[in-house]
Amino acid sequence: MGGLSIWHWIVVLVVVMLLFGRGKISELMGDAAKGIKAFKKGMSEDEQAAAPADPKSITPPNSQPQVRPETEKKVG
Repeated sequence: MGGLSIWHWIVVLVVVMLLFGRGKISELMGDAAKGIKAFKKGMSEDEQAAAPADPKSITPPNSQPQVRPETEKKVG
């Protein structure tokens, strides 16, 4: 007693199918799937925007890379 048997679940599913119909349930599942995909896409875009940019790749166009001359010689 107190537990739900398979017959309880079958009755619940039949009632839900009668109330909403097959078409409405499939539409709801499709909308839920679209929502999950949009959420995942938004999360991946946020992670890409939050990632720090590589300082080597931030150079203005038409500029020469700066090269430091070696003025100090190591004595070894």
